[in-house]
Amino acid sequence: MHPHTVNEIRNRLLAWFAQYQRPLPWRTTYRPYHVWIAEIMGQQTQMERVAMYFLRWIEQFPDLAAVAAAPEQKILKAWEGLGYYTRARNIHRTALHLVDNGAMDIPADYQQLLALPGIGPYTAAAILSIAFNQPYPLLDANVERVFSRLADIDSPLKKASTKKQLTAMADTLLDRDQPRQFNQALMELGALICTPKRPACISCPLQVYCRAYQADTVAYRPLPIARDKKTDILMACGVLYKEDRIFIQQRLPDDIWGGLWEFPGGQLKESETPLHGALREIHEETGWLLERLDVLATVTHYYTRYRVTLHGFYGTLHPSCPEPILTAASQYAWVPLNQLHQYPFPAGHRQLVHILCS
Repeated sequence: MHPHTVNEIRNRLLAWFAQYQRPLPWRTTYRPYHVWIAEIMGQQTQMERVAMYFLRWIEQFPDLAAVAAAPEQKILKAWEGLGYYTRARNIHRTALHLVDNGAMDIPADYQQLLALPGIGPYTAAAILSIAFNQPYPLLDANVERVFSRLADIDSPLKKASTKKQLTAMADTLLDRDQPRQFNQALMELGALICTPKRPACISCPLQVYCRAYQADTVAYRPLPIARDKKTDILMACGVLYKEDRIFIQQRLPDDIWGGLWEFPGGQLKESETPLHGALREIHEETGWLLERLDVLATVTHYYTRYRVTLHGFYGTLHPSCPEPILTAASQYAWVPLNQLHQYPFPAGHRQLVHILCS
């Protein structure tokens, strides 16, 4: 790419960003702690949702020390609804590690960042570029899409040679005098203008340099990939009352949703009805053998590759029933209905909580 073209692309992009950037809350100060939280939240999450959760998080945990001082349950509750709870645990682990070693904020060193839980090469580069204005090129999905159209790349993005080409473009185009603004401008362009569907090419500041626009191939760039079909998972659980309290149990630490709370239940066996599955799972997880459950609600939640349907039932335990024998949880609690919202639940069970409280 000719140096004059490179400079023109930089100047056009930076001018566009100065006028049209979104007022995201971490952009007011670019504090390293703020940028780190925003980057971790932004993984697999839409930006509008990130901004909402970010403000709520900073109100509870204004700095690294506040995160380190908080119990894990408070961290998980603040993260509730964002999913991928390993991210929240890694934030907590990182804060504990840094504070224990006398740090007041996130380090400005690439290797030190990589050594922290939950921070990989991209996140480390993003923190250094956006928080510390260091010249690290960034390649996220938005930038890859912009580059694939800018260069009219007709090969899959995941192909090794394509990755190499994209990396070279990011390095060549990076404005090393303004890496913070330039990287954000590229990502913002992909988020607002060069969108996956119906891109606003007429408003694009780089239109004149876009080879895909000139070749009328924007709709085919990047090359479409076959989407994996969602795998259906059928589950059932029981909301169990004893007098005026509800039984909940905390998942084991090494579980996929470790540390979160739930109603006893699990995945249905082949050809098993939801009711029989709920009765079986309750018995297996608590030792209680119930004769009856009534239908509460059925809810559906989507994960990256899965569609989970959760059949919720409810039932009543006798006041003199024995204490549960836990086989799939670390502890349990009997909670009044109006206090359920204080506990962090995975998505499907959280929907049932909302139904119970409505």
